[in-house]
Amino acid sequence: MKIAIVKLSALGDIVHTMVVLQFIKKFNNEILIDWFVDENYKELLDSNPHINQVHSVSIRQAKKNKSILILFKEFTKLRKIHSYDLVIDMQGLIKSAIVSRLIPSKVTLGFDKYSIREGFAALFYNKRFNIGYEKNVVERNFELIKYALKMQNDKKEIINKKSFLYPKINYINPNISNSKKNILIIPGASHHCKMYPFEKFAELSKLIDGNYVIIWGSSEEKLIVNKIQSLSPIVNICEKLSISELISLISQVDLVIGPDTGPTHIAWALNIPSIALFGPTPGYRNTYQTKINLIRESKSKVNPYNINKNDTSIKDIDPADIANIAQQLLG
Repeated sequence: MKIAIVKLSALGDIVHTMVVLQFIKKFNNEILIDWFVDENYKELLDSNPHINQVHSVSIRQAKKNKSILILFKEFTKLRKIHSYDLVIDMQGLIKSAIVSRLIPSKVTLGFDKYSIREGFAALFYNKRFNIGYEKNVVERNFELIKYALKMQNDKKEIINKKSFLYPKINYINPNISNSKKNILIIPGASHHCKMYPFEKFAELSKLIDGNYVIIWGSSEEKLIVNKIQSLSPIVNICEKLSISELISLISQVDLVIGPDTGPTHIAWALNIPSIALFGPTPGYRNTYQTKINLIRESKSKVNPYNINKNDTSIKDIDPADIANIAQQLLG
């Protein structure tokens, strides 16, 4: 059996989907799995031993360049791919639904219109699955795969998942300590409302004895990490990292602290202790808690269907509360 998974973006969403690969292979190791992803995230998947082939799709480039020609070439390329027994759209957006429908297959499966924000996407599937959009994202992916392949796995197996990210390189960061606990701080996120204030990260670094490493991914985030270091000189700023370098670095630290963003979720994927901070997004939905992967939420009421970008309540999370959780995780 040959199947295709469509999950185009973004970093954290792809990570939350990749966990299903090990359960598919455990169910039937003979199933061949291809993955269709935005070219920006191909590196995240390339080294995964459970994936037969990774296909990059340049929809983001077409949108950025406002190029109908690029889009047409991408769609034509999809139509020429060899047919699959099953294509599963695990994203549930109109763009991913179109990609899924263009891939030759016997069955195109996705969430039904009641289970996704862009309900129109469901029209592109010839088989649909219903599960509440507000439910945990990892469980949604798990249940969709169970339905697709008629698997009998229990969701409790997610707790005992194996680490499932495989960097291409072994990145050695000179700031990693051999004598102190290494704590990685992630200040950036997809929107300002999801970001924990830089001055509170600086305060947090003074509450826990450890070796602090901080990452950044854009010029704006670089300014933020510089501000954190100016308030807390013990913080070590990383160079800009590729996805493989990021995965490798996270695998070497003892604790990750960051907002609802891809690098924080990578820690969960690698079974590295983490504290995910939530303000305008729902913690119960956007991460999967374990004994070592915990969350701290603000007290705001969150609508999972619509992020309130004026909700800055993440700033109300007390650094002392985070420090207490960190001490527990660090032993």
